[in-house]
Amino acid sequence: MPEIELTAGPVAYEDTGGPGPVVVLLHGLVHDATAWRAVTARLAPDHRVIAPTLPYGSHRIALRPDVPLSPDSVVDLIAELLDRLDLHDVTLVESDCGRAQTVAVRHPDRLARLVLISCEAFDNYPPGVPGKLIALACRIPGGVSLLARVLGLKALRRLPVGFGALTRRPVPDAVVDGWLRPLRTDPAVRHDFRRYNLAVRKDELLRAAEGLRSFDRPALVVWAADDLMMPPAHGRRLAALLPRGRYVEIADARTLIAEDQPERLAAELRAFVTEPPETAS
Repeated sequence: MPEIELTAGPVAYEDTGGPGPVVVLLHGLVHDATAWRAVTARLAPDHRVIAPTLPYGSHRIALRPDVPLSPDSVVDLIAELLDRLDLHDVTLVESDCGRAQTVAVRHPDRLARLVLISCEAFDNYPPGVPGKLIALACRIPGGVSLLARVLGLKALRRLPVGFGALTRRPVPDAVVDGWLRPLRTDPAVRHDFRRYNLAVRKDELLRAAEGLRSFDRPALVVWAADDLMMPPAHGRRLAALLPRGRYVEIADARTLIAEDQPERLAAELRAFVTEPPETAS
């Protein structure tokens, strides 16, 4: 993947190139751009897909230790990435905890559309048992290293306190190994992960939700019908407060719909991106 040097440090990103509509895909904690691999492959023929690897524990190069790292600074990082790559009329897509809600409120100028996919919202932050386990691990000396080792045990990966809560079907071991390797091997990445999670503010997404009431561009909310971490009621609530929001529910999927139902998700994204702006709602 190419890298771009931003204020906070280097950020790797996948860029399929091409002249098609720009779709920027944001992943969640302990994932990287490969979380979108099946969706990217389906969109790439007629879209320019950009998938950055955010500093959520699966990034290969740690950020600058002298620059604050928090959900707020990741919002600024995403906005800087859009600016530095000179991206316009972007469809910004969030899955799990990609920070797109706050980007849409604070930096709407380059966005044409917003897609929220089974994500943290309102007061569900950090979400579910896995989210609270991560928060606890970040507060205990050595907790992040222990968490990474436990999640790395293949026999435990399908437990509901780990990746089993996120998908109905197992994520390939090679992909999970890639997600966990930086946390397991690089103390600087573990330090980034702790810094980010210790800076979480419980009210951030409640404030973002209020701001979304003024986001006047087309918005699509896609939720997993079988989600164990992100209540479908939150998806319907997000769609209702967005002035031009629409709600779609996908069956036989949990939080990471891009893993469980990539074909259906890609079809929903393609249809949404190609709708005329005046009719999309």
